[in-house]
Amino acid sequence: MTLVLDPRHAAAIGRHGEADYPAEACGLIGGAIEGDRKIAVQLVPLANGRTDSARNRYLIDPESFRRAQERLDRDGLEVIGVYHSHPDHPPAPSAFDREHAWPWLSYAIVAVAQGRAGELKSWVLADDRGAFDEEAITIEERKAVWQ
Repeated sequence: MTLVLDPRHAAAIGRHGEADYPAEACGLIGGAIEGDRKIAVQLVPLANGRTDSARNRYLIDPESFRRAQERLDRDGLEVIGVYHSHPDHPPAPSAFDREHAWPWLSYAIVAVAQGRAGELKSWVLADDRGAFDEEAITIEERKAVWQ
């Protein structure tokens, strides 16, 4: 699979990471599946619910997740991924990320070094939950079609 982001989505993930620095930022990625591509259509930024370890952990509380999922459902989209930032660390999933991830979803991680967003990578948890596999990210400008 490939995660397809509009350039504005990639920029928004970076801005959210910068805004929440030094805590981790987090949010949902809503979109649709087209063949072997997960097409991102909408980001839903969420508050990091961690009151401890917010610098290296994030928590999306169940009620926030439910409301975000309902919003995406209303727009005819499904949750195709989760994004978060890694303050002053590379954009690779941690053991904690693996323990709390769901197979199939894209996990986009942006590195934020000293408050500045950098590299963005995406990962998918293996079905056996033993490891993450890096997922290709394609940046494509989406064109609106008016009928």
